[in-house]
Amino acid sequence: MSGGGMETKRITRFLQLMIERGASDMHFSVGRPPMFRISGEIDPLRYRVLSNRDYVDLIRPIVEKQEDWEHFLTTGDLDFSFAVPDLARFRANLFMQEGGFGAVFRVIPTKILTLDQLAMPSAVKKICDMRNGLILVTGPTGSGKSTTLAAIIDKMNKTRKMHIITIEDPIEFVHQHQRSVITQREVGTHAPNFNSALKAAVREDPDLLLVGEMRDLETITQALNAAAAGLLVFGTLHTNSAAKTVDRIVNVFPQEEQEAVRSILAESLKCVLSQQLLKRTGGGRVAAVEIMFSGAALPNLIREGKTYQLTDYISRGKKVGMLTMDDALAKLVNENIVPYQSALEKAIDKVEFPARIEAEVFAAAKDSSDTGIA
Repeated sequence: MSGGGMETKRITRFLQLMIERGASDMHFSVGRPPMFRISGEIDPLRYRVLSNRDYVDLIRPIVEKQEDWEHFLTTGDLDFSFAVPDLARFRANLFMQEGGFGAVFRVIPTKILTLDQLAMPSAVKKICDMRNGLILVTGPTGSGKSTTLAAIIDKMNKTRKMHIITIEDPIEFVHQHQRSVITQREVGTHAPNFNSALKAAVREDPDLLLVGEMRDLETITQALNAAAAGLLVFGTLHTNSAAKTVDRIVNVFPQEEQEAVRSILAESLKCVLSQQLLKRTGGGRVAAVEIMFSGAALPNLIREGKTYQLTDYISRGKKVGMLTMDDALAKLVNENIVPYQSALEKAIDKVEFPARIEAEVFAAAKDSSDTGIA
């Protein structure tokens, strides 16, 4: 990699600019100029259109291992994390597309924010006291799942004496030992895949297992079995509500196994946090969070496959901190934190959603929409 130092400086300049502008992501796509995602929206930089040569000159120096670069060229996909000293850590995904190479970089904050700093509902703190079972944090890509999990793990690390094992692809937030002992393993570096890492972790005297992504049947099976055996297990899925989360887990399994899976899930599922990020009025982003805790009625609803009743179940649990996604969105609108139209786009029940908005707020939103301001 002759000239690697100069080439590394080229990518560093982009990453510095990314931090300076407060971007969450940077996109490189051959045939387009570089682009930043700022407050949820993608904007191109004033820079030339990237060629394949530009891409290789920028990206190759930060892929440390030759075999990783060859893996990318062979499979068309590579995930890794890396740090720029005195700047930040980044998660990178390299991919191939029609027309050439592509890449997305995401900033991994060096400072782990607290749940209060993330403006999480106070009920989320209950998770930090849980001793066993399955806790799922779900949402679309880029919805802040990793940030929320890092805040929860950090609070537990500061307040409890545990052995916490995280399995990630790649490692994002780096935790320091505090009251707990933390072991962080990266898929591809410390283990070939999530499934094998999870199998090994169960034998390493854990109190808490964090599975970065429950993406296949084998990993989901291992996570369910660990939770059923009495461990505290955290996992993530790309779903936007508790009902869809339960369905997603059950439907991964063959039809003949689904009844048994529902039974295990009914006993082990303790909490589902489903979150979506929205653009704040005035700039920045905020999470709308659906919260479902296990209660007396939940196991039967899961066993009987009545996931369509979970929204009503959550609505009835407001006294213990449960919150539906649409109520969470409506609260943000009523408090003038996010625009009505943005919340409506994220709502689960778009027909009933307007009824959750306070009359004067709804009237103002409608006036803005009618005049084209929204």
